[in-house]
Amino acid sequence: VDHQKADWVSIHERICQLLIPIRTSLPFLLSEKERKHGSEQLVKRQKYVIDLAYSTAQEFVLDGKHQEAIPAALHALRFSAEVYGSNSVQLVPAYLLLAEASTGVGHFLEASKYLSQAQWIVLRTPDCSVAVQYKLHRSLGLFCAAEGNFEQALYHLANDIYLASSTFGLKSIEASGGYFHMADVFFRQNKMDVANSLYAEV
Repeated sequence: VDHQKADWVSIHERICQLLIPIRTSLPFLLSEKERKHGSEQLVKRQKYVIDLAYSTAQEFVLDGKHQEAIPAALHALRFSAEVYGSNSVQLVPAYLLLAEASTGVGHFLEASKYLSQAQWIVLRTPDCSVAVQYKLHRSLGLFCAAEGNFEQALYHLANDIYLASSTFGLKSIEASGGYFHMADVFFRQNKMDVANSLYAEV
């Protein structure tokens, strides 16, 4: 009951009506054209649910409501797998969001599994975009920082900044997130001079 309530509060209330046409199978006696149109409509609806579930989970994470984010992020992952396949790079954002939400509620083992899955997909995708790669390193850095592994956190955040700045520029918003999180790590290590210079950079 608790899980159902959490799911309802998180995302199900928003997507309940959208799931009906997705879960309803197409009539068998349709022409090829009608079947093709039906399949296209199905994928369009599924992509809409992915976007809605992902943005809802992201809002919860930004508000610090990590527990509420998990059901929405799971829906985003489930529908992404249905639309793109279970090994697609399109699943990485949902895995990273699940890792962040799981870390936020202290479920480090689950977070680690989600990050491993995301990392495995990125490694298996030779043409993976830099945007996905820098977000993966940022997530790995935040996870290591949450565990108290500051050296590993700094390694991943340095990769995050390098990838983001090489693609978007040194003064880009994308790179500033990496600087900010790196400053937080130095702050937690009591290295105030370095932390303050990085905060100033942000």
